[in-house]
Amino acid sequence: MQIREVKDEIRILGWDDSPFDSSVDENVPIVGSVVRGGKPYLDGVLVEEVTVDGFDATKKIAEASCSTKHKDQLRVIMLDGITFAGFNTVDIVEINEKTELPVIVVTRENTNFESFREAMKRLPGFEERWECVERAGDLKKLAMEKGNLYFQHNGIDEQKSKEILKMSASNGLTPEPIRISHLIASAIKRGESVGGA
Repeated sequence: MQIREVKDEIRILGWDDSPFDSSVDENVPIVGSVVRGGKPYLDGVLVEEVTVDGFDATKKIAEASCSTKHKDQLRVIMLDGITFAGFNTVDIVEINEKTELPVIVVTRENTNFESFREAMKRLPGFEERWECVERAGDLKKLAMEKGNLYFQHNGIDEQKSKEILKMSASNGLTPEPIRISHLIASAIKRGESVGGA
């Protein structure tokens, strides 16, 4: 699906994971929030569960994004980072292909990929995990009023990605779909929402 024009109320499905303790938790809830652009309109919430350092995040996110009743209204999938529940790495090319929706990965840190790669090497299936990272492409930088955002994208060009990120980050540096998912995900784990994404 190509986005010709970025409208104010474009429906974005933003995903984030819950906090977890890798020494105890085997599975981690992940939350998807359907939000109208950068407006304070939450149209729906999806909840899934993925394995700590597993290989199921791509499948779970793609399937949940396709099966939601909001699917026909969605225009973009947004992810808070390329890994969930530790190093459960997401293949954004596969998500784009399965959902037919553009995917934007957002992070507030300029990732040191060499350190990231070395940490990932300690886990089984390193090659498969690292291939997902490479398929996502280079991190792009977006200068915002309150700091920098970094992003990767698939199924959408860089300029349109920047327009969507700027429009959806209406309450600070973090885009609303990610911020809301973070609040819900932290409340699931801790009983009360904690901090921003």
